[in-house]
Amino acid sequence: MAVTQLTPLFTTLNSPPRFIDPLKIRKSFVAFNGVHVSPLRHRFPYSTTPMTTHGLKSKFSQVGFLKFCCNRSVSANSMGAARDTDSFGLRRVSGALHLVVSLGIILAMDKLLKQAFLAAAIKFPSALFGMFCIFSILMILDSTVPEAAISLMNFFEPALMFIQRWLPLFYVPSLVVLPLAVKDIPAASGVKIIFIIVGGWLASLSVAGYTAIAVRNMVKTEMVEAEPMAKPAPFSSIEVLSWAGVFLISFIAALLYPTVLGTNARTCLPFLLASTVLGYMIGSGLPSDVKKVFHPIICCALSADLAAAAFGYLSKSGLNPVLGYYLTKASSNPGAGDILMGFLGSVILSFAFSMFKQRKLVKRHAAEIFTSVIISTVFSLYSTALIGRLVNLEPALTISILPRCITVALALSIVSLFEGANSSLTAAVVVVTGLVGANFVQATLDKLQLRDPIARGIATASSAHGLGTAALSAKEPEALPFCAIAYGLTGIFGSVICSVPAVRQSLIAVVG
Repeated sequence: MAVTQLTPLFTTLNSPPRFIDPLKIRKSFVAFNGVHVSPLRHRFPYSTTPMTTHGLKSKFSQVGFLKFCCNRSVSANSMGAARDTDSFGLRRVSGALHLVVSLGIILAMDKLLKQAFLAAAIKFPSALFGMFCIFSILMILDSTVPEAAISLMNFFEPALMFIQRWLPLFYVPSLVVLPLAVKDIPAASGVKIIFIIVGGWLASLSVAGYTAIAVRNMVKTEMVEAEPMAKPAPFSSIEVLSWAGVFLISFIAALLYPTVLGTNARTCLPFLLASTVLGYMIGSGLPSDVKKVFHPIICCALSADLAAAAFGYLSKSGLNPVLGYYLTKASSNPGAGDILMGFLGSVILSFAFSMFKQRKLVKRHAAEIFTSVIISTVFSLYSTALIGRLVNLEPALTISILPRCITVALALSIVSLFEGANSSLTAAVVVVTGLVGANFVQATLDKLQLRDPIARGIATASSAHGLGTAALSAKEPEALPFCAIAYGLTGIFGSVICSVPAVRQSLIAVVG
């Protein structure tokens, strides 16, 4: 019996050595005379350890061999893990540098264009001109050297994802300082403005949607799958904790040393910025049912206002001065709101890349897209002017809310073309219009029986710009490409026609 069991073991002594996974050793033991013996022990003929099949020496030699193999395995795994960690760290650093460089180029381009247009006394929006330039360059490269166009897109992709991820934050300052913007507006005028916002949004949505349906019925273009659009990553707990730490430290420091950074606005900037970011992160993490009535941008604005109120109370300075520190509109003494709104120009420049990504879709559905955008934009501007006159709203206030359906970045550029406009009111009205659309757009489209994804996307973006786009695309991703296209084109076309003096004069004449 013993000879029979030993025969296969000793026949392996003449076999060449081969690699055996040490992790499988435990499973390979066989029982021999009451002692566990591993067949692996007999597959290493060059070992100098004596071969015994019983006794303590056998047990110790087996244990020693197992420790050797396991130590080698652990050592190899540790070295591999270290290499992976180093590689991951290098990728993180490289990615951060890529983001800083690509975003820095976009911001620098926006700043240089603003300075050049200001020096030349050109009233046309500088960022819009830059957007046309970028789009033209991409189209030329795409037709001549497609690889170069793709490389350029890939280079700026981190910056574009950054802008997309934080886009709502760039609208928030106008809501945060809303108490300052409306303090001189009579209550009766405020009610009229709210009426124009809600009624005008519904009218613009209907006009854009039904126009798109009518054109689609005429051209009968078959809808095809659009280019996929990447979504930004959700916020991590580390990001939330980091911003919370910044808020606490800077808030206490500002209370103890109000001018430690030179001015009150600069000293308050860190904690006001952190409170805004924290509000957005918390609001973004709320359940979808809660976000229907409590949009993240509302949570964001309330968070900043609460922080300002707390600081005003503890420092005994009051709320209004702290809100004044939030948005100073002075480049030499910026506040948190000025920093956030400084990205609005980069948002416009990013439209060029978005349109280039969807160029095939724009070409295929050009009739529906351009017809709907042009008609809805003209309708929005002139209907707002007419309703403002009919309800006897002050002309200056009516002019301030003319671009209510156009994204903040371009709406501010449009009202700057008119004399006596209140830009703070403009920004607030645009954001409120977006919030109305974000909360009610899907249900309203269903009530209007607008089922076509193209019509739904165009109608949403043409009436509620970026906030409405984000709300609809979260539930209807097939409408996102058309939202993105109409969102940019509405602002572009509105800016272009308002840059024409005759159009501006006609709007002023309607306002009265």
